[in-house]
Amino acid sequence: MDSTLAFVVSGLLVGGALGFVLQRGRFCVNSAYREVLFKDYTMLRAYVIAVVVTIIGANLFEDMGWLRQADETGAMVAGTLYRQSFVPWANIIGGYIFGMGIVLAGGCGSGILYRVGEGNLAYVVAVFGFFFGIAMTNFGILKPVFETLTSYQVFVGEEEVPTLYNIIGVNKWIIIAVITAAAIPFVFKDNPFQKAKKGYSWSLVGLLVGIVAVAAFWASSYFGGNARGLSFTGPLRELFLAVTMGDSKARPALIQSKSLLGANFSWSSLYVLAVPFGAYLSGKLLNEVKLKVPPADELFKVLLGGIIMGIGAQIAGGCNIGQGLTGVSTLAVSSWVANSFTILGNWTMVYFLLIRPMKD
Repeated sequence: MDSTLAFVVSGLLVGGALGFVLQRGRFCVNSAYREVLFKDYTMLRAYVIAVVVTIIGANLFEDMGWLRQADETGAMVAGTLYRQSFVPWANIIGGYIFGMGIVLAGGCGSGILYRVGEGNLAYVVAVFGFFFGIAMTNFGILKPVFETLTSYQVFVGEEEVPTLYNIIGVNKWIIIAVITAAAIPFVFKDNPFQKAKKGYSWSLVGLLVGIVAVAAFWASSYFGGNARGLSFTGPLRELFLAVTMGDSKARPALIQSKSLLGANFSWSSLYVLAVPFGAYLSGKLLNEVKLKVPPADELFKVLLGGIIMGIGAQIAGGCNIGQGLTGVSTLAVSSWVANSFTILGNWTMVYFLLIRPMKD
């Protein structure tokens, strides 16, 4: 298959599959975190399954040598998982801000994208707000803040990215075994084999999200130049910039792009583009696609939430998928810290927006 055709088809297939699965299971990490405060752990269990599957699959692919990456000349060589540097202030502050934003927006980075495919105008507004927050932090008025927060990095030894295993000096599979062992009783506490009345059960959607995430690691390494996996912050920025400016400006520099319709698209920007279409297909089959135009006050709220999401995600180095699924699967300390503070930010906003008004 022609390299450009494989680049396009693989990106669209991964994104379409992800959107289909997300819609079919109503999977949103914002809901997974939020519902814990209301004693509902169903979506959190689905999320935990996805994390465990992704951790095992991604690291197995790495150890088996099934990942590739582009070198400085553009040639493909043996690759490893892309692990983000530990920038503690950025991971903590950005994660917390992002966690608050997803509550206001009514969905996480992946949640608002797949719900666009269901026809709700609110999530179209949230997506544009998400990009606006990313852009103003990466290129605009908040760039000095972003650069200051990301200037301080922590390394292990000679500039090695800190991971859960190298900071304590053990084999990574010991850490993976501990995480898996802790997850199993939590997951099996709520009848994971029960079928859903409509769509996919929580356990099946968790499994499928994990499988798509692992496939994305392989596909992004073979066709995108780097084992980047799934994310929505950088790829959404790259998609908007490719469409509006003609160049995705993908980072890191070794991430490859292809010229399509006169613009340079990264592989990841193509899968982001396909997510709403996959969700639309699933929604049509379930008869859940309907054009909805919310009132102005709701549109303003989700726009504000999307902007806050974008600011937080850009500072933190990723969103709920980029850090909370893909990142944590690499066992990078940065991702585990950012995701922890995303949860805290989520709970803070849920308290002030939902729980405290009920008490009053």
